[in-house]
Amino acid sequence: MSRILIVEDEVRLASFLEKGLRASGYTTTVVGDGSAASALADDDDFDLMILDLGLPGKGGLEVLRDLRRAGQRLPVIVLTAYSDPHDRVTGLESGADDYLGKPFHFEELVARVRARLRDEGPEAEQTQMKVGDVSLDLRTRWASVRGETVELSAREFELLRTFLEREKQVLSRAQLLAQVWGYDYDPGSNVVDVYVGYLRKKIGPSHFETVRGVGYRFRG
Repeated sequence: MSRILIVEDEVRLASFLEKGLRASGYTTTVVGDGSAASALADDDDFDLMILDLGLPGKGGLEVLRDLRRAGQRLPVIVLTAYSDPHDRVTGLESGADDYLGKPFHFEELVARVRARLRDEGPEAEQTQMKVGDVSLDLRTRWASVRGETVELSAREFELLRTFLEREKQVLSRAQLLAQVWGYDYDPGSNVVDVYVGYLRKKIGPSHFETVRGVGYRFRG
């Protein structure tokens, strides 16, 4: 299981990242300032760092430069409100491997995390998912049921992918909302229920079980 160090001083966002990444199968550690990040960041302890630049005290760029000066190869994804092109260039030239501006969609962050961990790891890229009679091609983003192609929107694809990754696990609406729509989406929205309805029509109603008062479970 990959280990991710989250460096973020905004408590709500740090909690969202921690919960979302753990739900995606990662082990996480959260720190809220640059000094703690520099003390913890080590190739032997973590597989990737998500780094905010606007930290109290020791800034994110200083953390990044110290990390690279120390010879640490830990992949770093900068996640920050500083989205000006000059800031992006500075971050990348300071040693960041990727740069994502706020606000962001959680599924894009997870895709970037997967890409960086895949680049660093020896395992081959997984391009196919299959649970029961439902298959996904992650490269072409095609879905099929019993060999028949099903056309899905981008959101439907990501929602189905989330279900397949956690077959038989009960997923709350909040988990699905965070995973597919992002942390800044209205938590009172019924968009999850609407899209589960879309998938029931396209994939088959028997695959999606409603767990009253909690959320949904996918059955292959």
